[in-house]
Amino acid sequence: MKSLPLALCIGILSPCGLAFAQNSSPGQEVNPSTTSDAQVSFAALKRLAGTWTGRVTTDPRSPEMDGAIQVTMRVASRGNVLVHEIAPGGVPEPTAIYLEGDRLTLVHYCEAGNRPRLVARKSPDHKAVEFDFVDISGSTRPAYLHGFVFTPITSDHHTEDWTFMLPGDKLLRAHFDLTRAKEGVPPPAGK
Repeated sequence: MKSLPLALCIGILSPCGLAFAQNSSPGQEVNPSTTSDAQVSFAALKRLAGTWTGRVTTDPRSPEMDGAIQVTMRVASRGNVLVHEIAPGGVPEPTAIYLEGDRLTLVHYCEAGNRPRLVARKSPDHKAVEFDFVDISGSTRPAYLHGFVFTPITSDHHTEDWTFMLPGDKLLRAHFDLTRAKEGVPPPAGK
């Protein structure tokens, strides 16, 4: 009799696991007429899973940030999170993107030791996914992520625009122009 509760639990949870597995495909199409704007945007971002290489340019110019970059994105946790990772100076710097109710949320784990949280705004045309700053854990010094925009161009090309808030309410913009890396291609050499 002790195994009956375990068997019932497994029997009840098994269909849930199948439902999660069916919804976890990063390439799964989402019907915009039956889903929220956040779900449509999240599905579009999950299609960016893979390794990307390109260049970063900043405004105002920041020589320590400008140059070659590699971005890795992977769908994790049964399709519930997109992990975006860069490694400036060889130190991984992850960003988690996930649905939180009917909001698409982004949390950036910055090398500065802070964790800004941003939320995607409604996109009338679904051509870009734009995130706006909501709040932050940790210090706002020396800088923190204040805005983030993903703009898919083709399945093998997208841009990212990161906006950082600096002391004195000054902004630093970093533009990433990225192409999907071919398998077996090494990451870009230093900056």
